[in-house]
Formats: sequence, structure tokens, C-alpha cells
Amino acid sequence: MRELRAEAGLSQDQLADRVGMERRSIQRYERGERDPRFTDLVLIADALEVSVAQLVG
Repeated sequence: MRELRAEAGLSQDQLADRVGMERRSIQRYERGERDPRFTDLVLIADALEVSVAQLVG
């Protein structure tokens, strides 16, 4: 997720704002501390303009 976010030119704050969650959640997902729910994966993939498969791949 971190690489795709960086490629999209977004900060963690910007991504969090786009998907309507807190930056802490994005940080935890990127560090592998938590696994996102499928609904969150869909929102994040949409915000990054990638498929869910690319996001989790």
C-alpha cells in the first residue's frame, strides 16, 4: 500500500481524507499491524486508482 500511495503522490493524511478514515489506520495497514476490512480495501484501491488485486498483490 505504501508504494502505491507514494506512486499516487499522496501522503498518509491525504489518503486517509480521501477514504474517510484516520491517518492512524493507514499507518497500521502500511506497517502490517492490522489487516483492513474488505470495504476499506475497496475504498483505498479506488482512492489510489488501482484494483483491489493490485493493492493486496
